[in-house]
Amino acid sequence: MSMTEALDQSQSGLLSRVRRAIQTHKLNLRTEQTYLHWITRYMLFHDLRDPAELGESEQQLFLGYLQERMRVSQARLNQARQALAFFYEEVVGQNAVSAAAS
Repeated sequence: MSMTEALDQSQSGLLSRVRRAIQTHKLNLRTEQTYLHWITRYMLFHDLRDPAELGESEQQLFLGYLQERMRVSQARLNQARQALAFFYEEVVGQNAVSAAAS
């Protein structure tokens, strides 16, 4: 299974919803790839649970994991945060964790 197929494993049609939101906002191909990467890693981190059931604490847990355990750079952490914000606001229809919260 490819990483992006994991999105559809968590919720049928989720991958197409993410891609549709990306196209609606006319994001470039590299941004699409980056967002799909971080959204997929987030979903896999939480065992493909329904993203609507994952709240701010789960978002913080993932971002903290990236920062503390994976030691990603600040730039990559910002990418992940932006991808989650886009995902929650444009696809799931909920507020994402604030940038200042982590």
